[in-house]
Amino acid sequence: MLTSKQRSNLRSLANGIKPVTQVGKNGVNDTLIICISDALEAHELVKITVLENSMLTPKEVGFEIAEKCGAEFVCATGRKLVFYRRSKKDGIKHVEF
Repeated sequence: MLTSKQRSNLRSLANGIKPVTQVGKNGVNDTLIICISDALEAHELVKITVLENSMLTPKEVGFEIAEKCGAEFVCATGRKLVFYRRSKKDGIKHVEF
């Protein structure tokens, strides 16, 4: 569980990154979860976009993805969602709090 200070720090770090994928009318499916999980393993901090035609609200999508990926749902700003999960890979630069 992230503290509010850690969440704020991650939110500021995510400000400069581009979304890695989008959630559309198909919602959250297995392929999307694999894609986000791989991105989290490689980068630790990822941003995704929820399209207007999605049947779910951005927060519903955020909580569902966080649960299925084992990640922390950092924030939802409009239709942009930010997730964090510490990588188990060696040789990558880890996010510092």
